[in-house]
Amino acid sequence: MKKKVVSNIVILGLVSLFVDMSTEMVYPLVPLFLTATLGASPAIVGIIEGIAESIASLLKVFSGYIGDVYHNKKRLAIAGYSASVFYKLVLLLAASWPGVLVARIIDRTGKGLRTAPRDALVAQSSDQKKLGGSYGLHKTLDMAGSSLGVILAYLFVATGVGFHRAFTVSIIPALIGIGILFAVREDKAGRAAGEKLRLKGLKLDKQLTRYLAVLFLFCLGNSSNAFLLLKSQALGFTSAQVILLYLAFNVSASALAIPAGKLSDRVGRGRVLVPGYLLYGLVYLGFALIQSRAVTVFLFIAYGAYNALISGAERAFVAENAPEHMRGTVLGLYGMLQGIGLLLASMIAGVLWDTLGSGAPFLLGGALGLVSAVMILLITGRKGSHAENTSL
Repeated sequence: MKKKVVSNIVILGLVSLFVDMSTEMVYPLVPLFLTATLGASPAIVGIIEGIAESIASLLKVFSGYIGDVYHNKKRLAIAGYSASVFYKLVLLLAASWPGVLVARIIDRTGKGLRTAPRDALVAQSSDQKKLGGSYGLHKTLDMAGSSLGVILAYLFVATGVGFHRAFTVSIIPALIGIGILFAVREDKAGRAAGEKLRLKGLKLDKQLTRYLAVLFLFCLGNSSNAFLLLKSQALGFTSAQVILLYLAFNVSASALAIPAGKLSDRVGRGRVLVPGYLLYGLVYLGFALIQSRAVTVFLFIAYGAYNALISGAERAFVAENAPEHMRGTVLGLYGMLQGIGLLLASMIAGVLWDTLGSGAPFLLGGALGLVSAVMILLITGRKGSHAENTSL
């Protein structure tokens, strides 16, 4: 059983490593492709990211629910990861920003299909006392793949490889990751497949309900990472240097994800989540107020540390406070709230950038990050709240 647990988590991590390598070979190039080649404005970038993420967010709760009911989490994950290949193919054909929008919708649709079932598979395969460490391991492999992808994106830019050739090469690691996913073993014990689970009567822990409400508030200031790349470009970094900054973020997140996840297992989720949100707020305020290029490098590294602190602890908090037979659904709800917030945040950020300047979106994000940290401290510090329930 222990071998099966470790194997499943490692396999899922390797899938994310290869598919994220493919994605991140493209992701830092897309805003540059949009603005430099297709002539799109930051507002258009925000609209594209917001629409794409909103579609993904709506799918997450339904894919999580379907995985819980029909025990087909693995098949949903395969379908979702396969969309990564079609994304690159459509991106190759894009001759204007609406074409990029279609490509991003396909990519995020795949993410919406796979995220909740995959996270539920990790929870299902993990020792429940080490859930934070399990998500941390997955995140480490995920971000390691992202780092490799960003390195390749940098090499493409530094050596003058065209956008379209880079998009073509990125298909290869995605195909490898999808192939590895077939080795995952899904535990289908429990409810009979197809037995109805009703969302209307779903009871959530009150502490979790409050946390999800704060998460949504926070996400209204957590716009797409594309704005971090555009902000760096506005500070005078070249396209190649912008990609290196993004690499620093990925390496930082990958290196710290396992220690942060394990720390949350030992000291409690709140004691890791609160510093994580505080760090986010300070980093975003730094992007808004500081013009130093040297400090910008540090901010990207700190942003990776925030990502590591939050990712494992937050998913573990949601999973362990969700009804066991509905974990995929609740993890999907968590992802849906993030996505809807990102839709609004990215649109707001684009408008703020165009009307008030490049620092405005980061002022908003920084302020909401600090407010969210205080609210999460109050929520996770409430004794006995874990036993309270509320109905959706």
